[in-house]
Amino acid sequence: MSKPPKLSLASIVAASAPPARASGSVRQAPAPVPPTAEIVPFDPPQPAGRRPNATLKERARQMSVYLEPPVYDQLRDLAYAERTKMHGLMLEALDLLFKQRGARSIEQLNEVVSR
Repeated sequence: MSKPPKLSLASIVAASAPPARASGSVRQAPAPVPPTAEIVPFDPPQPAGRRPNATLKERARQMSVYLEPPVYDQLRDLAYAERTKMHGLMLEALDLLFKQRGARSIEQLNEVVSR
């Protein structure tokens, strides 16, 4: 079984361009191009919150925070002393900020998502 010939960009463009028509001539259909690739349907990802068994990594959006070394070290030390993770401390800090500014808490926001 021989492989189909590789298509070049020029041949693809030439095959897709309408042929030049002479005045008064009838337009002919372009010669069919043999299929060389399988068409795979695009399955868009499900929006967050639609899959109840999705992990936090699949549901959440990632955000980077740049911390000066002393700030990072202090956060790491607090997490170690409290035997918790830095991520949990960052969420606690965000929750305090939300409450201080009169916004909904993380728990309230998560209740809205889970409905």
